[in-house]
Amino acid sequence: MKKEELMKILPHREDMLLIEDVEQKEEFAVGHYKVRGDEFFLRGHFPSNPIVPGVILCEMLAQTACILMQDVMTEGKLPVYTGLNNVKFRSRVKPGDTVETKCHIKRAKHPFYFAEGTVSVGDRLCVSAEFSFAIVGE
Repeated sequence: MKKEELMKILPHREDMLLIEDVEQKEEFAVGHYKVRGDEFFLRGHFPSNPIVPGVILCEMLAQTACILMQDVMTEGKLPVYTGLNNVKFRSRVKPGDTVETKCHIKRAKHPFYFAEGTVSVGDRLCVSAEFSFAIVGE
C-alpha cells in the first residue's frame, strides 16, 4: 500500500504523513520511511547532528498500526493516542536510514485498540513500545 492508498485510510497529510508504504502480513503491519534529511523535525534536532526525535518514531508506529484498524477508520473518524507504555529508545535514527515499523494489535474493545510495535533500521532495533488508541469522531 503506497501513500495514495494510505491517505484514503489515515487522516494525516504532509508534513505529518510519516509512512511511505505499508504491507499487511497476517496480523502484522510493516511500514517503511526513508529519512531524507530535509524533514521539518530534523531542522532543530540537532542542527549539527540530526537525529529523528523519539516522538516522531512513535508517530510512525501509530500510523502503521492504524492500517490494521482500517475497517473502523471510516470517514470522519480519527485515531488518537490514549497511551504509550514501556517505550524504549535503543538506537538513533539518522538521515539516510530506512526505517521499518512493525506493529500488531494485541487486543481491542472498540473504540479502544491496544498495540505493540518496533522501529528498526536494518537489523538494528531502534524503538520498542506498547501503545493504545481510541477511534473517535471528528
